[in-house]
Amino acid sequence: MSYRPPTGGPADPATPPADPQPPRPMLERLGMAVIAVVLAALSAIVAVAAFVGGEPFLGVMAAIGTLMVLWVGGLTLFRGR
Repeated sequence: MSYRPPTGGPADPATPPADPQPPRPMLERLGMAVIAVVLAALSAIVAVAAFVGGEPFLGVMAAIGTLMVLWVGGLTLFRGR
């Protein structure tokens, strides 16, 4: 038996990799975006309540969470993944 080193690359480098899955349907993307908006609204309420209650660290963390949820919801809606 002879030694063959592993190649580690694709079988044919000229062919592009296949798309692993097709984009989500628009109805599904809209539903997930609505869920993201609801969760962002709840997180924004927590941020406002924390700032009013004198907890700036919690308020900043909740505000960052709001922005992150909106960002991911927007990516889901517009990119379709």
